[in-house]
Amino acid sequence: MNTVLKMTAKRQLFLMSSSAVHGYEYLQHAEQDLSNYFKKNNVSKVLFVPYALADYDRYTEKVGTVLKRWGFDCEGVHSAPDPVAAVREAQAIYIGGGNTFLLLKTLYDRGLVEPIRDRVLNHSVPYVGSSAGTNVATRSIRTTNDMPIVYPPSFDALALVPFNINPHYLDPEVGGTHKGETREERILQFHEQNEVPVLGLREGSTLVVDGEKATLIGTRKARLFRKGMEPEELETGSDLSFLMKL
Repeated sequence: MNTVLKMTAKRQLFLMSSSAVHGYEYLQHAEQDLSNYFKKNNVSKVLFVPYALADYDRYTEKVGTVLKRWGFDCEGVHSAPDPVAAVREAQAIYIGGGNTFLLLKTLYDRGLVEPIRDRVLNHSVPYVGSSAGTNVATRSIRTTNDMPIVYPPSFDALALVPFNINPHYLDPEVGGTHKGETREERILQFHEQNEVPVLGLREGSTLVVDGEKATLIGTRKARLFRKGMEPEELETGSDLSFLMKL
């Protein structure tokens, strides 16, 4: 796949680095922005995809409790008699974090990759991703931080954007004693074999996409990696629309 499909509608994406951020309760860091995002898109009920963790009911309840407190209903796709039909009827799709390999494998196994892509790209259904849910929104899961606990049929993901993201991007600890590879070194190794830009989203940062316009929001900067170029620090509020034209 490796390319974003031709769209007939305006995509709406809210791609978080993480749901949990130091100093905040679960999802609290995104409460205002995510609530406004749902209201702007006339969303009253969210279809939650919990496949990145093993306990679907518990995970859906955790996310649903927060969303309901904000005024939005939430239903787990696993509870639907027909998950594909649930995706096709959803007002908004929210894919949570966990293990990216497990998530993508389950999406493929349940025949949901194409239906989700179609709803988002061709019907303007709002998409929310967090961590693994953000990973699978990109071209591939090759820049995830997760262990390959299962093997999906492909590393190609939903391709809702034409680049990759590294959620939970972590800077080296100043004065630290850890001698393993840094996150930056791993992304540079990715670029030894691949051309695709990688956006490193630190915890607390979110990429919002409105059609072809992409904007960095949140409490932290991001770091952009492009093959053959020096990594670039991006301030909150940066216009990243150029990445949508790849």
